[in-house]
Amino acid sequence: MLNKVIVVVVDGMRYDKAFDALGYVQHLVETNQAALYKVKSELPSLSRPLYEVLLTGTPASMNGITSNQTVRLSNEKSIFHLTKENGLRNASAAYYWVSELYNRAPFNFIEDRIQEDMSKPIQSGLFYWEDDYPDSHLLMDAEALRRKHDPHFLYIHPMGVDVKGENYGSESKEYREQILKMGSLLAQLLPIWMKSGYHILITSDHGMSEYGNHGGITDGERDVPLFVISPRIETGIHGETIPQLAFAPLVCELLSIEPSDKMISYKFPGLKEAVTL
Repeated sequence: MLNKVIVVVVDGMRYDKAFDALGYVQHLVETNQAALYKVKSELPSLSRPLYEVLLTGTPASMNGITSNQTVRLSNEKSIFHLTKENGLRNASAAYYWVSELYNRAPFNFIEDRIQEDMSKPIQSGLFYWEDDYPDSHLLMDAEALRRKHDPHFLYIHPMGVDVKGENYGSESKEYREQILKMGSLLAQLLPIWMKSGYHILITSDHGMSEYGNHGGITDGERDVPLFVISPRIETGIHGETIPQLAFAPLVCELLSIEPSDKMISYKFPGLKEAVTL
């Protein structure tokens, strides 16, 4: 098994709607090829603060990324930093706020769209800034990065579900249809990634309210899924709700690198001991 990880963060995808609409991913759970957890997002349940949570394992009160308007480089050590320090390759196809957190802020729309710089925390990147940039294009951007650079850590961040949720609300036909589309796109790529031996994690930063917003404390805004496809994780649906701060150290564990000293120590339910040869 390779120590390579693909993370897909489907922006704005709440747990209950993902549970109902991600048909192929749920097929993998039903056939004991994947695991499903419910994750409780950190607060505030907003995008930029939670990108930082997912990638550094630190809360907003520690890292200072407290709102979507906090436009600066992170002061924390992210998974991108850690992979680079450990001699691993990383890449990201994501919304431009991810680049602003780890490579350069503010984002330069001419110079920062395509990035290839091994000295930067994110070594290879394709970034978009139109919120309605098609999820299909973004996932193919990511697959192009994977095939070109063979990264040990690939971070993928589509925005389409969040856009439909904010425009129409979580109970709308449009929101559900976008999650169904995401499921179809993942169904095309997951067999390729699985055959290539990746650990695959599919989650979200935050959920969505029926009113088309997020940032508060309701379950709809905070509860997000975590699907894991990995021989290191016991398959099936797990009952324990996971703190979002546990995500980054789990990724480090699957990459076989040490987490940062600010990441929490958490006994992840269903995690098996690594097999040493």
